Amino acid sequence: MLERFLKLVRIQTTHLPEKRNKANEVIPRVKTIFGLARKDDGHGLVHPPRVRQHGAGAKDVEFWLDGEASSSSAPKPVAKGGAKGKGKGKGEAQAESSAASTPGRYITVFDFFRITYNRVLQDPQLPLVNCSNRDNPMYLPAEVCVVLPGQSSKSKLNGSQAQQMIRHAVRKPWENAKSIYSEGVQTVGLDENTNVLLRSFGLKITPGLIKVPGRILFGPKVIYKNNKAADLRFGTWNMSDVRFNIGASLAKWSYLMISIPGIRDSFDQQSSRAVMNEFHAALQKIGVNAAQPFPGQRLQLHPDDPALGSTLQRAAGALDLLFIILPGANIPLYKRIKTIADKNYGIHTICSVGSKLAKDRGREQYMANVALKFNLKLGGINQIVENKNLGIIDQDKTMVVGIDVTHPSPGSSSNAPSVSAMVASINKFLGQWPATLRIQRARQENVDDLTEMLKSRLGLWKTKGKHAALPENILIYRDGVSEGQYDMVVSQELPQLPRACVQMYPAADTTKGLPRFTIIVCGKRHKTRFYPTTEKDCDRSGNTKPGTVIDRGVTEARNWDFFLQAHAALQGTARPCHY
Repeated sequence: MLERFLKLVRIQTTHLPEKRNKANEVIPRVKTIFGLARKDDGHGLVHPPRVRQHGAGAKDVEFWLDGEASSSSAPKPVAKGGAKGKGKGKGEAQAESSAASTPGRYITVFDFFRITYNRVLQDPQLPLVNCSNRDNPMYLPAEVCVVLPGQSSKSKLNGSQAQQMIRHAVRKPWENAKSIYSEGVQTVGLDENTNVLLRSFGLKITPGLIKVPGRILFGPKVIYKNNKAADLRFGTWNMSDVRFNIGASLAKWSYLMISIPGIRDSFDQQSSRAVMNEFHAALQKIGVNAAQPFPGQRLQLHPDDPALGSTLQRAAGALDLLFIILPGANIPLYKRIKTIADKNYGIHTICSVGSKLAKDRGREQYMANVALKFNLKLGGINQIVENKNLGIIDQDKTMVVGIDVTHPSPGSSSNAPSVSAMVASINKFLGQWPATLRIQRARQENVDDLTEMLKSRLGLWKTKGKHAALPENILIYRDGVSEGQYDMVVSQELPQLPRACVQMYPAADTTKGLPRFTIIVCGKRHKTRFYPTTEKDCDRSGNTKPGTVIDRGVTEARNWDFFLQAHAALQGTARPCHY
């Protein structure tokens, strides 16, 4: 973990005298960390370093000090691994002249710094950093390294850091637009007054933004039970006075209140029963046919407490679903609960944060949002889209598929795999999306096992969707693919899909060319932003309105593509999806 965090971090050394140029300016001694000391460092050297263990400290790493190199009175700055071949390695460390009479020998980094720099390292157990490479390492103690400020961190931010970053980064759309056209050219060094190269070629960069035509699509009509339409405002709607289109049943369920030392509980025994009675009423009001919950339990947990596993095991044998109230958000306990419940015992769990349930303001809406998860997990359908908005999907002969690959996040284990996933609809209502997952090589974007994944989804189309025939059309949304990987989708992933159909469809269908495939690549990691040119085209946040589509002016000549902003951005500048 430490080695991954430090890799490519730039540091300045502090154990050498100042170095100045002819203008008497200090030249900083800057190096880049490659990693920590490893046992296989310098394996091709005549005298490779002796590293006792991975991440060893100054007393546990020895390197070869060439006796012939000791004739110089000026010591070299670092402790290097050893010489290549018969000659002296470039930049090899040397001891002071007092050690000149000794032949070549191994010396610890600790002793080298004590003899050469008259510096006794205060904590020789701290791992050494390698500031060269694996073949010819160069070791430095941590206490002579100062991390240079202003470097990007590749580690995952915690909740508090993420909130601070969002607060710092959020600006009004018009503020961003103004910065781009007033300062953008100068900021990136493309100003004709300062960029001599541009002037010599007669090039001039226009600072203004490109104006492109756009249009706003009407949003689909969202329908709840008894054909009641949701009140769509500004691209959003709430759940007040509506019932799920198809409500699920919940016969056996209960709740678990978890307490952790150091975090204040939101409920006592009496208030927890009261809020769960209120939540049960909210479930029934919105359309979930839920029985009264079994008496709940309060669990005091410590780190790695085995009581959690035994509690979930008992729940799996007695309940259809367990509602878990957590003491706080963004805590490691959530992942542990999901791992044990999903992987070990196969029980549905839904987690909520106690402080959110305890708030009087907005609690009804919050409970309705939690009920959405209940209904979906139990097999219900929350809402549907009006038939006339669905096109060929309304004929119940088209399956919609989503494919994506999740890669290890910053700070993950070096052998953490990537996870490919596929979800697919089971009928025209688009209310349930059963998923299937596969593990594959880390950082690999193309999906290896699409044939088997699609076969499993086609099977659910017939069994869960209650269809006599398989779909005639398969509409695939592929996420996470960059522009340079479009060919990969066509050449490596697309051929896997018909192979699944050959094995699942009757020969008469495949002979007729069924099913028909359409692959739509969805890209969100792009830098394209759109700003409304008139106030009437703005939403409340100053962004373009939900439903804004741009399919001319900035689109490709080779492929049919468009940008669609389908959502309302709460803050900052909305990022459209590129299809």
